[in-house]
Amino acid sequence: MSQPLYHTILGSTGNIGKALAMELAKNALPLRLVSRNPSKVNPSDEVFTANLLDAEATDRAVAGSDAAYLVVGITYKTNIWEKQWPVIMRNVLDACIAHGTKLVFFDNMYAYDPAHVGKLTESSPINPSSRKGIVRAKIAQEMLDEIRSGRLKGMIVRAADFYGKDARFCMLNESVINRMKAGKSAQWLYQTNKKHSFTYIPDAANATAFLAQQDAAYNQVWHLPTDRRYPSAEDIAAILSRYLGMEATIRRMPPLLMTLLSPFIPILSEIKELSYQLENNYCFDSSKIEKAYGLKPTPIEEGLKACL
Repeated sequence: MSQPLYHTILGSTGNIGKALAMELAKNALPLRLVSRNPSKVNPSDEVFTANLLDAEATDRAVAGSDAAYLVVGITYKTNIWEKQWPVIMRNVLDACIAHGTKLVFFDNMYAYDPAHVGKLTESSPINPSSRKGIVRAKIAQEMLDEIRSGRLKGMIVRAADFYGKDARFCMLNESVINRMKAGKSAQWLYQTNKKHSFTYIPDAANATAFLAQQDAAYNQVWHLPTDRRYPSAEDIAAILSRYLGMEATIRRMPPLLMTLLSPFIPILSEIKELSYQLENNYCFDSSKIEKAYGLKPTPIEEGLKACL
């Protein structure tokens, strides 16, 4: 009997990787979880240690896979993104092409034109203003070029800022949800009253797993289900305050203070080039997947309640 073809998660230890492993396991798919320090999510998972910056290791990780999911997260520093992301994408593309493996790339919205942030669809223009956005645009285009050449079967799925129960390194969890759970005031950068898109991690994982099993979904870009209420940070704090029985208070860090603190808190410098997402209404439209497959986002109130 031949060995089953794996569904291989490249970057299995992050928020999306773990959630995706749980979703794929519901369909009894054989899973291979890949990272530098992998661990099982489900009892039947195969774990595979690999550094995706190593072409040979990446090739071995992808070998024997029906589909690979590129959901890796790397250190949130521009210079590291510029050095590492092109290498990772090239290694993964080469491995998938060599083994006839379908590729699902979990992307963000940084590559889109900031002038269109008020309504982002899959057809919004790619015209990044940030260095991180330029990196994402380059690697996404490299993948699309391989798809158009016929050498690769794949899809790009995109999410807005995501959140979820016990999620790590997520802006909404760290700045608002966890602080309010601890009885503290919420914190936010830039404008607290602007509309903002938040993708619920279980929705993102469920939709990604579903799309990967639909042959007609390949060779396209998809926005993952995201609640169209587009709540502001103030709206989020108000919802949580009702659940927690506390006053809704949110503190905004003034731009001058951010500038002064940036040398001591590097993440503030990294976020500054993406400030347009927080200074303007940021509305991430997922109507394409909702109409095509009926996948609906979890209402923000339900998602926040689950986080508590």
